[in-house]
Amino acid sequence: MNNSVGSVGSTARLLGAGLRALLVLTVICGVVYPLAVTGIAQGLFPDKANGSEVRSGGRVVGSELIGQRYDLPLKKGQETADPDLKWFQPRPSNGLGSNRDAGVNTRYDLILSGATNLAGDSKDLIADVRAAKAAVVKDNSTADFKVRPSDVPAEAVTSSGSGLDPHISPRYAELQVHRVAERNGLAVNQVRKLVDEHVDGRILGFVGEPRVNVLQLNVALKGLAAGDAAG
Repeated sequence: MNNSVGSVGSTARLLGAGLRALLVLTVICGVVYPLAVTGIAQGLFPDKANGSEVRSGGRVVGSELIGQRYDLPLKKGQETADPDLKWFQPRPSNGLGSNRDAGVNTRYDLILSGATNLAGDSKDLIADVRAAKAAVVKDNSTADFKVRPSDVPAEAVTSSGSGLDPHISPRYAELQVHRVAERNGLAVNQVRKLVDEHVDGRILGFVGEPRVNVLQLNVALKGLAAGDAAG
């Protein structure tokens, strides 16, 4: 009888200790720790903690970490929208959402993320790359600036591994300067200066390559074009 009572008491103590541990760990791991991490993140780097948002006209138009497309509205019978050539264009990708309202981002829908998974000798990939190169040459050639196939950088005709790359190289941005200037009624030097101002260097001076964030560049282009029109 005494052994039975002692066993029940021991079990009750163990259950009580387990419940207390559960309560303490729930408070620490489920409340205190998340609040501490959130507070530190918001205090030290609020921009990154909130998703690296890009704003234009007081509105969030996207994230500097996720690429967007700049297309015209679909025409009847079209399956793929034509690029809106007054904007700098990103790397090709069928997975990027489309931002068709001059950086205001009222119709941005992320479709999917992923690479083509095609081999380097895939006939489909080769055909896509050739078609993309021809389109880059055609779209970016103007009356006083002709693009040669050899001028087209690799990222202009291939998607990234995720399909969401928000950056292009300074070389590809420069290739688009004449076309963007012509379509927006701006001087080439104005647009080239804008590109130069948006070139991000290598991380820590040696990691990666110089790059240009297309969304940030197009938001700045929108402001430049609006200011030039107002002037």
